[in-house]
Amino acid sequence: MTSVNTTAGTSAAGKAQELVRDSVKTVIAASMVGTAIEFYDFYAYGTAAANYFPHLFFSDTTNPTVALLMSLLTFAVAFIARPVGSLIFGHFGDRMGRKATLVVSLMTMGVATFLIGCLPTYDTWGLAAVALLCLCRFAQGIGLGGEWSGAALVATENAPEGKRALYGSFPELGAPIGFFLSNGTYFLLETFNDDAAMLAWGWRVPFLLSAVLVIVGLVVRVHMEETPIFRMAQEQKKVVKAPLVEVFRKSWKEVLQATFLVAVTYTLFYTLATWSLAWGTKTAEQGGGDLGFTNQEYLLMLMLAVCVFAAFIVISCVNADKWGRKRVIITSSCLLVVFAALFPFLLNGQIVGQRNFLANMVFLCVGFALMGTAFGPIGAFLPELFDANVRYSGSGIGYNLAAIVGAAFVPTIATWLSSNWGVHSVGLYLGVMAVCCLVAVVTCRETKDVDFTK
Repeated sequence: MTSVNTTAGTSAAGKAQELVRDSVKTVIAASMVGTAIEFYDFYAYGTAAANYFPHLFFSDTTNPTVALLMSLLTFAVAFIARPVGSLIFGHFGDRMGRKATLVVSLMTMGVATFLIGCLPTYDTWGLAAVALLCLCRFAQGIGLGGEWSGAALVATENAPEGKRALYGSFPELGAPIGFFLSNGTYFLLETFNDDAAMLAWGWRVPFLLSAVLVIVGLVVRVHMEETPIFRMAQEQKKVVKAPLVEVFRKSWKEVLQATFLVAVTYTLFYTLATWSLAWGTKTAEQGGGDLGFTNQEYLLMLMLAVCVFAAFIVISCVNADKWGRKRVIITSSCLLVVFAALFPFLLNGQIVGQRNFLANMVFLCVGFALMGTAFGPIGAFLPELFDANVRYSGSGIGYNLAAIVGAAFVPTIATWLSSNWGVHSVGLYLGVMAVCCLVAVVTCRETKDVDFTK
């Protein structure tokens, strides 16, 4: 841990005469680990929901497409729970501090994920197994509801002046790390096991292994300091008794802006990572696009493309510190509208044929580059929209409402659209979400130079 002394002045950093911050390594680890686990857990579930749960929990359904849709609907349960979690953890995060709240949210999320790997299947317990799956998924969402906003505050409230977006990239970089770990786990399992083994026990392994990440995260977070900005709020008696009331009374507009700023990144991510996996590997009869890829091949392509995602998170955050948050996100939104119009041609088997690796890699790499550009600055932009005493609640509610608007039903909606109206309808869906983001960011104020201590 390092001690940083600053003198009162006109800058935001100068508002505190003495700020004691965690070391950069501690900030990186504490903020990044939770988001890594979030995306690991959610993508592990998304992969299982697309490939294994239709057979394990919905085997009583004779139509494979209906089984897939029902499985993907359970994917939505956690997203519905997330705003509830953000209300709970946001309240305590703004009243008691970031550190304790993040420890509890991580434990809640970790226990729920581990238990999913222990569940009996439909053949063993019938509908009770499906109910338990939904219950664990709901608990997972509650824990995740307090995760991102707290991690973003640990990073940005420890950031030196002029580097908030760069520090805000730390929790955002957890996304490609968790994605890579989840994909890598499934890739290795499917390399050494056949379909029967994966259905018998292999699908459980990623959920059980999440316990390792949770333990590491808990060790880091227990030993970190409370953020200097929250300590200042405590010392200056600015902590409010009812932060949720304060948020909706004074900052309801910012909550709506935050929701639609983030929603398109969720829509894009789960279009790229969950829907396209089913589209690329399944036949038309199974709800896919007849592109002819195997699961292993598609997972490998996703793992390569996610490296582009990580690189563009850092690039966009550096640019956001230099040029401003709005300019970067406006650019990404406009490019996403163009991408939404063009990518369906790359996933149309009648145009590109089967097993066209080049076309699919262009789709994934360009998509993840735009995802990184849109997602990176969010780690700083959302917290900057709110005052310090309601920052956990405000940014958390906006971020998790975006999960419902932009992600909860994306795999289900995209599967239904593509099955009934073709792949171009999925592009239209993404384009509409990009336009909503563009409207939201245009109405926001630029926050690059905002006084973050207030």
